[in-house]
Amino acid sequence: MALALEMPMLVNAPVRHGDSLAVLIERAANGDTPAFEQIMIHSEQRVMAMTWRMLGNEADARDASQEVFLRVYKYLGRFRRDQEFFAWLYGITINVCRDFLKKRQSDTSRFVQFGDDQEEVTQSIATESADAEQSLIQTQQHELIAKAMTSLPFKERASIVLRDVEGFSTEEVAQIMNSSATTVRSQISSARKKIRTYCQQHLHRFDEGGRNEL
Repeated sequence: MALALEMPMLVNAPVRHGDSLAVLIERAANGDTPAFEQIMIHSEQRVMAMTWRMLGNEADARDASQEVFLRVYKYLGRFRRDQEFFAWLYGITINVCRDFLKKRQSDTSRFVQFGDDQEEVTQSIATESADAEQSLIQTQQHELIAKAMTSLPFKERASIVLRDVEGFSTEEVAQIMNSSATTVRSQISSARKKIRTYCQQHLHRFDEGGRNEL
């Protein structure tokens, strides 16, 4: 993914192969643009995946990802060595996604579809099958859960994506969300219940509709 960032291109020695992320961060914070570009290469896929999961479409995800790295470039000097970089990065990503969602609040009819990288969210419900009918059912289940995700309040959605999809611990999610572990546990529990209820209600309506057509 190529992100066009308007940053000054400094004349520096090329980044050495094998430089650790910590070294790259230190160099980038001191104005080494090639080092920052290496940080982008190292993390842009994760940022893009997160923004897509939170915003639901590629166009917004790309715009948000670019904004994330602009903010990272601007605030990298504030990053502390005792912090976990990706936790700090996801904190910025969550804030950017929140800003994007606020901008499009008026467009409530927008349908959000998730890509193939959302399979983790649906593994407990949908199973792979070569059979065409089963594939159709699986697709419908993916779409149903995707719709359920869009119905969640922002903090619940962010918490469940970070915990169940990205694999962060509850404590790490709390750090990213600038919250407490107790609050995050409550948000995740609430999100799971709402997704389950949403799916059950819509599957029940589908069953009733099918019987009425017979």
